[in-house]
Amino acid sequence: MALTERQPQPEKKAPRARPMSGKAVVMLCATSFFVGLLLSGRTALLTPPSSDPSGHGSRIHLFADDCDQSRRKLEEGKPNDIMKEVSRTHQAIQSLDKSVSSLEMELAVERARQNGGLGVAAPSRGLPKAFVVVGINTAFSSKRRRDSLRDTWVPRGDRLRRLEREKGVVVRFVIGHSATPGGALDRAVDVEAAATGDFLRLDHVEGYHELSAKARAYFATAVATWDADFYVKVDDDVHVNLGMLAARLAKHRARPRVYVGCMKSGPVLSQKGVKYHEPEYWKFGDEGNKYFRHATGQIYAVSRDLASYISINQPILHRFANEDVSLGAWLLGLEVEHVDDRSLCCATPPDCEWKKQAGNVCAASFDWSCSGICKSAERMRSIHSACGEGDGAVWSAAAI
Repeated sequence: MALTERQPQPEKKAPRARPMSGKAVVMLCATSFFVGLLLSGRTALLTPPSSDPSGHGSRIHLFADDCDQSRRKLEEGKPNDIMKEVSRTHQAIQSLDKSVSSLEMELAVERARQNGGLGVAAPSRGLPKAFVVVGINTAFSSKRRRDSLRDTWVPRGDRLRRLEREKGVVVRFVIGHSATPGGALDRAVDVEAAATGDFLRLDHVEGYHELSAKARAYFATAVATWDADFYVKVDDDVHVNLGMLAARLAKHRARPRVYVGCMKSGPVLSQKGVKYHEPEYWKFGDEGNKYFRHATGQIYAVSRDLASYISINQPILHRFANEDVSLGAWLLGLEVEHVDDRSLCCATPPDCEWKKQAGNVCAASFDWSCSGICKSAERMRSIHSACGEGDGAVWSAAAI
């Protein structure tokens, strides 16, 4: 029998859907857009007010209200207003991003306070409260400088303690230990500290090329000792008017992350053997470039959150050759407000004297040519006489 072979049947193809017209696509997109706007507007309206006492939730709710108002204006306004509304929306988004960044930093600080952080523990409740801690960077060989400050703008004994109690201004000479702890240099400072009670000792080996490490250690130790609004570092060859310094800082008290000083941007020195040589000059770009903006190292201040950040992260904060550059680098990538306060870098007489006579008392004075007051131990008293705010200024100032 001959078998009849079946012929393969052609596959039936599903009929193709008719392509949508361009007009239909536009209508569909427009409908989806307006439905999305409508739903997002209702969501914002139905969102209950935040009960967050910090006010962060209410700030986010306000952004939703702004977006809803922008939607209405877009619907009611003219086409040429669209770009203006887009710009306002972009600004609102930037503000929201900043608020979220601020919350993240606050959360990181609080988490480190609970867990101990990477470095020295952040401040905990129960520490003595202060408005500002003024740390005076000093060295083993600088006793004459310290005495000149005690004779001028640094209070002694009971007046020092009273300043802390009544005004919240803490003043300490900051020093570490020698390469041979317990040696003659350390014993001499121990005797001086017992007599004056105005030292803050650091777990740090003293050395000119270790100033960046000393700055890290200072902030970490100060944060672990006092719960202050501001932490100031000043060199022991700078004249300071404590009342004016406190008044300048008080203006920024409501801001959480403030970096105050005389901002500068000097050249990156790649030549070996010169003062302020930067061995890592190649990290700052081509030869001849300048540093990013940072406060000059003679005196600067940071707020509590920034000092806590340095304390928590000190093991992983990179140290450049120059202390002021290091501090600027640590804060450069953060949401920080840089305040350029020229009252912190007046020149010595006649400059600071003229300003005092004009009613603009300087917060700090020094000689730029010497990166401090030239021959400060000999000249501090005359400068204090010419440019000082008066012994009673800090006491008569309004409550800080």
